[in-house]
Amino acid sequence: MIAALVAGLLAGYGIAMPVGAVATYLVSLTARTTLKTGAYAALGVATADGLYALIATLGGSAIAPLIEPITTPLTWISASVLIALAMRSALTAIHQHRRLQTANRPTDTPPTPLRAYLTLLGMTALNPTTVIYFSALVLGSHQTGTPLNQSIFVIAAFTASTTWQLLLAAGGALLGQTLTSPRGRLTTALTSSLLITALALHLLTHP
Repeated sequence: MIAALVAGLLAGYGIAMPVGAVATYLVSLTARTTLKTGAYAALGVATADGLYALIATLGGSAIAPLIEPITTPLTWISASVLIALAMRSALTAIHQHRRLQTANRPTDTPPTPLRAYLTLLGMTALNPTTVIYFSALVLGSHQTGTPLNQSIFVIAAFTASTTWQLLLAAGGALLGQTLTSPRGRLTTALTSSLLITALALHLLTHP
């Protein structure tokens, strides 16, 4: 259970921490509205992450008997996918940092908290990287096999994503655009890449 808890927390933070378009919008939305609206938006992002973690976990359980004969190569493939995602995130962050790109959104009518929740839920759900990330992680891991461990993994991933998104919302209320400055985006993206790489290495060293 401890292993599933830790894996879920790392997975949740690993996918949530990169400050991309969704996170930038979350921070800027909170900065120009209220903390309540930002909190609802943050929960929308976390809900999408939690749903994808659940779907990937259930899917991995369903096909586990079919892939048991190829467990070892699948683990290597899954770890390779995670490392590729980590490298892509890091390289993209470095490239954007060097070009001093920002992701400022034009000012529009501030949404209601419910609308903010649904908007961020939809924006996050349309991100295919989230699906690939959780699928590779779950299919390559043997620590979430029991229903209890699966539940712990999903809840931990959702909790990790929730805490990070709420932190971004609070940052938007307190610090405005500081967290989405070029340096802030680079730091969070590289930290996320390290977490994802650690998960990939964990798959290989603890089959």
